[in-house]
Amino acid sequence: MTHSILDSVSLPAPVEIEAAVRGQRELATYLSTKLETQKISIQDDANNTHQIELPTSSLTLLITILGELAAGNAVQVVPVHAELTTQEAANILNVSRPHMVKLLEEGKLPFHKTGRHRRVLFADLMSYKNQRDEEAKQAMQALSDQSRELGFY
Repeated sequence: MTHSILDSVSLPAPVEIEAAVRGQRELATYLSTKLETQKISIQDDANNTHQIELPTSSLTLLITILGELAAGNAVQVVPVHAELTTQEAANILNVSRPHMVKLLEEGKLPFHKTGRHRRVLFADLMSYKNQRDEEAKQAMQALSDQSRELGFY
């Protein structure tokens, strides 16, 4: 049995949530997005300080991760080239697995087969999700505009 990229996700404990709130706030205060890399310091178990140079993009991502943890959400980092099962893809889109399979078979999302199992690239799934979300946003805006024109709003 293979292990999924999305296995072992757990909600943060209250102490982790508090640390994430503080960490996000402090990191955001000192982060300079004008630099390509930045140095941060960490302390080991013996209170020795070590300076590490990291890409600014990774620190910006860390702020986003800390924000999710601070909100009590579980976080999982998934490489964009990761292959997902139909169930994992369905979970991300918040749809049933049969509906996900239908989307694949209708050609709405690219996929390939590994043996008899369908696999979806995470990057393709997120592209579809963004397109779907944008279409929903435009439809809601059109309804809002129509309501305003008809005097319902």
